[in-house]
Amino acid sequence: MAFGCLVLLAFSVSGFTLPFDLRGYLDAQLSAGKKRIVVMPGLYVVGPRQGVCLSFKNLTNVDIVADGVEMDCAETSRAVNFVNCRNVRLKGLTIDYGPLPYTEARITALAPDRSWTEIEVIRGYPGLTMVRGVEIYDPATGELRRETGSWDTNFDELGHGRYRIFKPKGYRYDADWDTEQAGDILVANHRSFNGTGDHAVVADHCVGLKLEDVTLYASPAFGFLEYRCDGSTYLHCKVDRRPQSADPVRRELRRFRSLNADAFHSIDAIKGPAIIGCTAKFQGDDCVNIHGTYHMVMASHGNQLRVAALHELGIEPRDAVEFIPCQGLRPPNGSVVKIEPDGPVNEVEKTFIQALPLDENIRRGLLSSHAHFYKITVSQPVALPMGSGICASERVGNGCVVRDCDFGYNRSRGIIVKASRAKVTGNKLTRTWMTAVLVAPEFFWWLEAACPDHVLIKDNTIIGCRGAAIEVTARGGDGKPLPAGALRDIIVRDNTIIQSVRPNIHVTSTTGLVLQKNRLTPADDAVFSPPLSVRWEWGTAQPVPVLTELCAP
Repeated sequence: MAFGCLVLLAFSVSGFTLPFDLRGYLDAQLSAGKKRIVVMPGLYVVGPRQGVCLSFKNLTNVDIVADGVEMDCAETSRAVNFVNCRNVRLKGLTIDYGPLPYTEARITALAPDRSWTEIEVIRGYPGLTMVRGVEIYDPATGELRRETGSWDTNFDELGHGRYRIFKPKGYRYDADWDTEQAGDILVANHRSFNGTGDHAVVADHCVGLKLEDVTLYASPAFGFLEYRCDGSTYLHCKVDRRPQSADPVRRELRRFRSLNADAFHSIDAIKGPAIIGCTAKFQGDDCVNIHGTYHMVMASHGNQLRVAALHELGIEPRDAVEFIPCQGLRPPNGSVVKIEPDGPVNEVEKTFIQALPLDENIRRGLLSSHAHFYKITVSQPVALPMGSGICASERVGNGCVVRDCDFGYNRSRGIIVKASRAKVTGNKLTRTWMTAVLVAPEFFWWLEAACPDHVLIKDNTIIGCRGAAIEVTARGGDGKPLPAGALRDIIVRDNTIIQSVRPNIHVTSTTGLVLQKNRLTPADDAVFSPPLSVRWEWGTAQPVPVLTELCAP
């Protein structure tokens, strides 16, 4: 059943402006048992109820057609929510926000060492409410001026839409990083007074969900987020900046950002999503991230493990499980025999967690009352060093597909796949500031699983990538590559890499690697505007087109 929301605006038919309760209309159609619902084209401004504008729960075999329909969210909250839905399709909806979940300002002055920046909010954008998610754009090119830096959340209000913001304590000027200039456009996250800062479209425990021709022009965080879904499809969905000519709000300057964070994000999927013919550009983080969840092994004795889970464990008896070692060879997968609660974190564990390379929010969570500890009995003895990981190996998005998409112009990665039996084919990735295609577990920072096998990376075109264009890697807790066998049966073939830094392809820790017929960037063909020093991280004296480490047949 769908739940309500408040409709604040109307749409026009034959010259008359008519009030229209979008949520009420959908509720009535669903209550009447309609399986195909067509929404009349128009612009609807919708306020959230309980933090969500449109919420659909427990629907089966429902087709919602919203061609020519735009929903503007009146607060920076969740736009659309799907929970426990099966074989539901949403087609054609465009989503935007008013006020926007970010503001834009022009840099008017800078400290000589760039430790502070004075800005003036551009007419048509909301005032500054927080200094997070800061990106700086070159107004001439419309692209990022520099890599993302950190900023203090405190700021000075100077009046008349002017502010002074500061780099954090301990900041030290770096000419290669701190390249912002007077006249540049600064974009920072914004939250409306009642806004939650949520994601735009969220699916929770859905099967066979299909989103088709859905366009997102803004989001407080992720664009499309799914959790523990099965076989979702995103067909011709679009994340991009709204053109100034099509913006319903008159603004002095065009939008420089689309979303505040990732475009497509999948967590703990049974069968991974199919992302086909989609667009994701100018958002504040990754284009695609498909992964499961690792939990930390604090002790290993025979076939019993002590495991810390930050939130929900997500592992059940009889589940197949994968292990990732903090160091050393990756053990064979096992299965769960029994799960029992265990005692809270102890002082030895606290000291150990404090020293691990983890995101600070995750570290604090593991040391807080939010963490839960379990004794997990597995099917065979396994020797794992303290600080290793375990995940449910069939809930990591296996079988995902990312095909024929157009991604790029974002501050981070393009396509991140941590799932097995994955296919990344026929995509175009332009000017990502980090790796364009990444196949890797990211346990030792984000607790994101798993160690993929049988992955095909084929027929992709990568242009102007500032990191290794294609990277396949697995790292231990010390930051060094794990031995061969952590990743298995990876095929990288027929990809074209243009004007990208070397190595164009970087692979570690893999058995069964196939590298064939990839067309790579000549040594002098990596051209960037603005120029950026290439920070060589892999220990070789000169950049090489392909770098492999700890790989085996």
